[in-house]
Amino acid sequence: MRFITEVTAIMARLFGTDGVRGLANADLTPELALSVAASAARVLAEHDRSHRPVAVVGRDPRASGEMLEAAVVAGLTASGADVLRAGVLPTPAVAYLVATLGADMGVMISASHNPMPDNGVKLFGAGGHKLPDAVEDEIERKMGEPHHRPTGAGIGRVRDIEDAEGQYVQHLLKVTPHRLDGLKVVVDCANGAASVAAPDAYRRAGAEVVEIHAVPDGLNINDGCGSTHLDLVRAAVLEHRADLGIAHDGDADRCLAVDADGNEVDGDQIMAVIALAMKDAGELTDDTLVATVMSNLGLHLAMREHGVTLRTTAVGDRYVLEELHAGGFALGGEQSGHVVLPAHATTGDGLLTALRLMSRMAETGRSLAELAGVMNRLPQVLINVVVGDKAAVARDATVNDAVAAVTEELGDTGRVLLRPSGTEQLVRVMVEAATHELAESAARRLAGVVSSVG
Repeated sequence: MRFITEVTAIMARLFGTDGVRGLANADLTPELALSVAASAARVLAEHDRSHRPVAVVGRDPRASGEMLEAAVVAGLTASGADVLRAGVLPTPAVAYLVATLGADMGVMISASHNPMPDNGVKLFGAGGHKLPDAVEDEIERKMGEPHHRPTGAGIGRVRDIEDAEGQYVQHLLKVTPHRLDGLKVVVDCANGAASVAAPDAYRRAGAEVVEIHAVPDGLNINDGCGSTHLDLVRAAVLEHRADLGIAHDGDADRCLAVDADGNEVDGDQIMAVIALAMKDAGELTDDTLVATVMSNLGLHLAMREHGVTLRTTAVGDRYVLEELHAGGFALGGEQSGHVVLPAHATTGDGLLTALRLMSRMAETGRSLAELAGVMNRLPQVLINVVVGDKAAVARDATVNDAVAAVTEELGDTGRVLLRPSGTEQLVRVMVEAATHELAESAARRLAGVVSSVG
């Protein structure tokens, strides 16, 4: 039984869970992007006065990225930071370049899987790691403060990184355990940041590649394609008789897959396959996998059966990263396909994940369906219940008694999770059970109780 009480007061904050994001040129204006970048450069310079800050700047191909890149570069250089422009690259590539080039920070301009009109500004610190909340808060606080503007030689300089995409792909190939010769893969690039890097990496690793949605025009990113729309990659796999399909999102920090029959392979199943591969290779630290509370019970059961400990965190990749770093663990991720391998990446990397998945297929000679079959994905029903006071629902004895009763009824074949929304007056009721009918019945009963007391 789980009732996750994320009901602490949330103050309006510029930085969300994945940077500053909104409708480009409306919520996220060039003035705001410039201000964020300028403040970030000043904060980092104050933290380390030993040298002039250097920032790597990358973006996905959406049209507003050109405008926002110019604003970010202006803000950084106006505060005395030098800029290394990476151009259009996946988010994990920017994080990698920050680390390998010894830069002080990185800026990725992307709204990930969001529709084209949105955009975002995501910051990385030294080493390519996400900034702590406290540093983001300091950046936000200092945005409105008066500050000294450097002049003359104190103004930052700008140069482009030579072959940024090639450096990143070469890194991926070095950490791919097995060549992919003999595999045929369809890759849906979502007309996004991986449109060049993903097909290039998979081909150079030995796979035969059929690429779709890999011609970005600035307007077609995530438009009916990519990891949020699997129908087209599924159809292409069947048409080309491929061994699998890989679907990325707009900034390629995640991936989902489909097997040769077109069946979806979600992030939980991908983690199960990679976890067992790493366990066999002696790479899975303490035989432990880190996932969020939203991962399917089937993942818990599969890992237990194969001697892998599954540690769970609150929802959000930052919590997975915190647990990975705290325990020194080697693999973690989310059901959405956001998978982190800290030995090779500081953030989720969809290309690295896909290469690891295909490596396991090549190493074992087994199909993706067979490998993913190690996990039986239990039916999962999620109902969002609008309430007046989510904190009161979390404390209510009637709700907790109802959760306990359903949990006892399901036994080891099901799971209950109630989770108040972090931003809305909602309680999310999630039930997993042996059949969809059982899960839906139990979820609706609990939703009724929550609604009656909330």
